[in-house]
Amino acid sequence: MSEPIKVLIADDMSKKAVDLLSGVGFSVDVKTGMKPEELAACVGQYHGLGVRSASKVTAAVLANPGKLKIIGRAGVGVDNIDVKAATDKGILVINTPQGNAAAAAELAIGLMFALARKIPQAAESMRQGVWEKKKFMGAEIAGKTLGVVGLGNIGRNAAERGVGLKMNVIGYDPFPPKTLPAGVKLVSLDEVIAKSDFVTLHVPLTDGTKNLFNADTFGKMKKGAYLINCARGGIVDENAVLAALQSGQLAGAALDVFGKEPPEPSPLFQHESLIASPHLGASTREAQEKVAIELAEVFIGFLKDGIVKNAVK
Repeated sequence: MSEPIKVLIADDMSKKAVDLLSGVGFSVDVKTGMKPEELAACVGQYHGLGVRSASKVTAAVLANPGKLKIIGRAGVGVDNIDVKAATDKGILVINTPQGNAAAAAELAIGLMFALARKIPQAAESMRQGVWEKKKFMGAEIAGKTLGVVGLGNIGRNAAERGVGLKMNVIGYDPFPPKTLPAGVKLVSLDEVIAKSDFVTLHVPLTDGTKNLFNADTFGKMKKGAYLINCARGGIVDENAVLAALQSGQLAGAALDVFGKEPPEPSPLFQHESLIASPHLGASTREAQEKVAIELAEVFIGFLKDGIVKNAVK
């Protein structure tokens, strides 16, 4: 009798993943909150490892990979996985790019509305018992230009929603897609920066995108434009955001991600034109189910039938 395929789920994720994997006969262990040395000590017993963002799959964790054949990230970013170390050991790394696309795009659009109408600030004022109607004069979305930086799954979803809101939507991607959503115009990054009233970021954090939006970038934007980052911390220079808000170059910024998470206390978080949230892009019940199901399906296809899908390069 052949040995059963064993999968370790090392971070919290929807039970749908366990149900699907168990349903095809895989042996599944759920062990969350392990320290790197604990993960390193046991990971070689498993054929598959499923994580979200909490577990750090470093080269040290993969030093003795044993039976491990695949690492799956329930989400898009694989910042917490040493992809090169895994590849060098012959281990496939996959992500789940479809599952949280709608959730992240909806958050970006929600933050755009919150910026335009100063909703969090007005709500906080009311909570303090103050009626300040004139203070919270806002701007309309329709007719404004939305610039989308990154036209992958999430960026395309955000762009489509912008079109539906009757915005003029322009987008940039270093690897332009073959097709674009109806109503979206592909332009250069410089054009997105110069022409947009709202800029929303949907690119991964790489050497090429680190601090992509910095003091120089903000200086080239329309005075009074708005910035939204639901992608990755580090793409935006947070000190430069504060300076641009203080000078009025940016009318507002909404950040869901930060260079360090959780971030250190900073004057940025005290600025009245900043909206901050604690990395909520994929934090919907629907998205968590979708990414868990997508991860399980890819594991089953690969470990049972050798089908490679969603491989991270």
